[in-house]
Amino acid sequence: VQLQASGGGLAQAGGSLRLSCAASGRTFFTMGWFRQAPGKEREFVAAVDLRGATNYADSMKGRFTISRDNAKNTVYLQMNSLKPEDTDVYYCAVGSIWGRSNPSDFDYWGQGTQVTVSS
Repeated sequence: VQLQASGGGLAQAGGSLRLSCAASGRTFFTMGWFRQAPGKEREFVAAVDLRGATNYADSMKGRFTISRDNAKNTVYLQMNSLKPEDTDVYYCAVGSIWGRSNPSDFDYWGQGTQVTVSS
């Protein structure tokens, strides 16, 4: 299984970015995004299941939207109204369990993509 993330970069506060992550090898019930700052624990952002049900961290609700294209085995994260505190490395992850937000509940991880938001 390989996960290839893309779409990170530099944005201004209030701007938008869209992350993509394509999975190869098999289809997973749950696809999600986490983020991590240097020296901090990996933080759950959002997840989506095969049916399209979504789960968000409270601080992301209303600004971030997760979606997936099952035909392409790809998960997306649309990030709007970006804030400087959204600056992190964002990781996509896949797993078989729904409703979990602990990194240990996900089976495979992408390489991470840097998102930097300037004020």
